[in-house]
Amino acid sequence: MPLHLIKLAVGCESVKELKEWTAERMQTAKKKGLPQHHIHITRMVPKRDAEILSGGSLYWVIKGEVAAREKIIGIEPFRDKDGIGRCRIVMQPKVIPVSPRPMRPFQGWRYLADDSVPPDLGRSAAGSIAAMPEPMRRELRDLGLL
Repeated sequence: MPLHLIKLAVGCESVKELKEWTAERMQTAKKKGLPQHHIHITRMVPKRDAEILSGGSLYWVIKGEVAAREKIIGIEPFRDKDGIGRCRIVMQPKVIPVSPRPMRPFQGWRYLADDSVPPDLGRSAAGSIAAMPEPMRRELRDLGLL
């Protein structure tokens, strides 16, 4: 059973914005001749990397909700120019919307068990939910209708 990570998408306002940001990074990587992978750098290295690499994803929390995920394909510890240990979380650059679920703020990343992940939204559902005004979508979710 795969293990997942969950992380706040700080400064990101929507799944659409996360997709645009990822696309911009892929265009920059392509211009530089780098691999087409989305890389997120974090301070701590996951100790359970074998479980994560067996099919895990990074679930993004956007504005207080688990809202999207990206499949993790690599975990690369390294030292930055100041000698501080860091970790590259390498992902496929495909942002997949998930059924929104409330999540309180936290620092860094956390492990997320496979039985606790929200389901992916289908294409038609993702488009209709993303098109809704944010306050309406949150109210419908609070009422148990989403």
